[in-house]
Amino acid sequence: MGFWKSLFSTSETATTRPVQTEGAASSSLAAGTGSRIFFSTDRDIDLYELEELCDAVGWSRRPLRKVKKAIQHSFMVLTMWEQKGTQRRLIGFSRATSDHAFNATIWDVVVHPDFQGKGLGKALMAQLIKKLRTEDISNITLFADPHVVDFYRQLGFMPDPEGIKGMFWYPD
Repeated sequence: MGFWKSLFSTSETATTRPVQTEGAASSSLAAGTGSRIFFSTDRDIDLYELEELCDAVGWSRRPLRKVKKAIQHSFMVLTMWEQKGTQRRLIGFSRATSDHAFNATIWDVVVHPDFQGKGLGKALMAQLIKKLRTEDISNITLFADPHVVDFYRQLGFMPDPEGIKGMFWYPD
C-alpha cells in the first residue's frame, strides 16, 4: 500500500521521485554506463520507433493511423527514453484516457525487454499515476494481460473485489 499512499500524499518527499527534473514535461534518472533515462509527456513520437518497441515485447501490430489517433485522443501520454550522448532511444511508453474529472484508464504500458527487471516499469507507472493525481484524477483503472497481473498487484492495483465491474463488448 506504500506505493499508492505515496502517490496520494501531498508531501513532495513522500513520492517516488526522479533524481533530476528538467522542467514540467520531462524528468530523468541516472541509468549508469554513460546514459540517463528520462520521461517525457511530448506526444510527438516517431510511430515507427513506437512500433519497434511494441515488436520487441511481442505485441501484435496495429495500424499506425489508429495508433496516432489513440495518442492524439489520450488524456495523457508518458514516454521513457534512454539518452547516450546525443542519441536517444524510446524504451518505454504508456498512456491514459480520462473523463477529465474523476476517472482514468491506463493503456499500452510497455518497457523494452533490455530495460525490464530494473525498476523502470515501476518508475514509469509511478510517474504516470503522479501526473494523473496532479490532474485530480482519483479513480485509476487498467487492463492487464494475465502474465503481468502480478506486476500491477505489486503497485497496489487489485481486481474488482466484487468481480462485476469489468465488462466487454466486442463486434461479431
